[in-house]
Amino acid sequence: MSNTSNTDPETASENWTEMMEGMNDAMSKSIEQNMQAQAAFMESWSNAFDGASGGAESGEDMEAVMSEGMEGYGRAQEIWMDAAERMVERVTDAAEGEDVSITEFRDIWLQSANEAFGEVMSTTAFAAGTGQTVSQMMELQQQADDLTQETLEQLGFATSEDVEEIGARLIELERRQHDVSKKLDRVLEELDGE
Repeated sequence: MSNTSNTDPETASENWTEMMEGMNDAMSKSIEQNMQAQAAFMESWSNAFDGASGGAESGEDMEAVMSEGMEGYGRAQEIWMDAAERMVERVTDAAEGEDVSITEFRDIWLQSANEAFGEVMSTTAFAAGTGQTVSQMMELQQQADDLTQETLEQLGFATSEDVEEIGARLIELERRQHDVSKKLDRVLEELDGE
């Protein structure tokens, strides 16, 4: 905005136009970020249900998980709708002349995203999906570790098992050497005493 007096109608009009353009840019960025957050939210929610369906033991269990997941999603949607209403209220306040910070819009969406994700992440469906994903990652990690060990053995390199065994042997040798040193010190003390 320019620093000239707001008494000039032309300047006031320019200032109003600049302010509205800034608010429109901020709103469009907020809406775009909101859409991206909702898309990520829907993807994680969908993944949670896919994961939960693999972990449910019976049809009744799956139905309960799905029902709870839908309730969590419904609560999350309510949070998003409340955020949209608050955004409209703040835009209206700004249009009526109230000083509304652009960061307030960002904060509304960030708070809403945290609350909405919390609603979904607290469901059994999300927990089951996360548990299944972690389990699959652990299995993949174990398979990769096994393959690495086999490859190292075939190439004649020391494996982690070999290194651990050598480390245990070295510790045992140090313990024995310490015992021998103590006995030798006692023998030398007795010889010096004679």
